[in-house]
Amino acid sequence: LKCIPYSVLLEQLQLKNVRQLEDLVIEAVYADVLRGSLDQRNQRLEVDYSIGRDIRREELSIITRTLQEWCQGCEVVLSSIEEQVSRANQHKEQQLGLKQQIESEVANLKKTIKVTTAAAAAATSQDPEQHLSELREPAPGTNQRQASKKASKGKGLRGS
Repeated sequence: LKCIPYSVLLEQLQLKNVRQLEDLVIEAVYADVLRGSLDQRNQRLEVDYSIGRDIRREELSIITRTLQEWCQGCEVVLSSIEEQVSRANQHKEQQLGLKQQIESEVANLKKTIKVTTAAAAAATSQDPEQHLSELREPAPGTNQRQASKKASKGKGLRGS
């Protein structure tokens, strides 16, 4: 059992307050880096066990190779992400261009319809809005025929 005062830990770890120190110690305990307890009353860390930090020379090449492989893997992932971002940006630009084109076509069609409606209304000496609403409504005979068809269908169903 080794007891380390908070003041020494704060200084050596360059931490600003006891809360940061306690959080760090708790993380170390959860990560199984050390086993021990915080003595808040006496402001010290009581260490029962800690992982050794020494590395043998023969392990250095393995550690170096592992870290290099990890770095290469990170570079591959980063490259892939950058490529996907680039494709996404290109797709976005294409979609924005398409959207602008469609909006332009819609505006032109609205303008054409308005001009055509105004011209037709002028030819019949009507208000353009009234003429447009008449164009939207079906012919009077069409509604009556559809209503009579529905009524006859309804009667036929009841009779059977």
